[in-house]
Amino acid sequence: MHFKQSVAVALFLGALLAACSAQPGTPTAASSAGIGVPVSVAGGTYTNVTPDELAEMLKSGDFLFVNTHIPYEGELEQTDAFIAFEDSGPQRVGEYPADTNATIVLYCRTGRMSSIVAEELVQAGYTNVWNLDGGMIAWEQAGYAVLSQ
Repeated sequence: MHFKQSVAVALFLGALLAACSAQPGTPTAASSAGIGVPVSVAGGTYTNVTPDELAEMLKSGDFLFVNTHIPYEGELEQTDAFIAFEDSGPQRVGEYPADTNATIVLYCRTGRMSSIVAEELVQAGYTNVWNLDGGMIAWEQAGYAVLSQ
């Protein structure tokens, strides 16, 4: 192997190893269980999950499950809290657990509001934030029920 090829292979392997290493702020359950897709934002990472992945997570239910949608358009079973999205500035971070390592799973109708809240929680120092990609619409399309009042 020529020198240039050796350098190229070494650089490629180094980049590959760096990409596979745990990044600060990456949810530990996502990396260890292989669930979800990490989303890098300013300050860290949150994880998008599919409806099927969330359904599996709900079996253990060891997280705060938050509906961020406003106005109310339904909810998923096992929802713990309703902390409405605010489009006029920072979200209501004070209503989330004080422990920034707490596992928090967010959803809304389409995933747009909850992804904004997820990003703001990460920017506020939360390290284990999850978001239902596609929201309640994706949940319904996957064959799961959305409850309404």
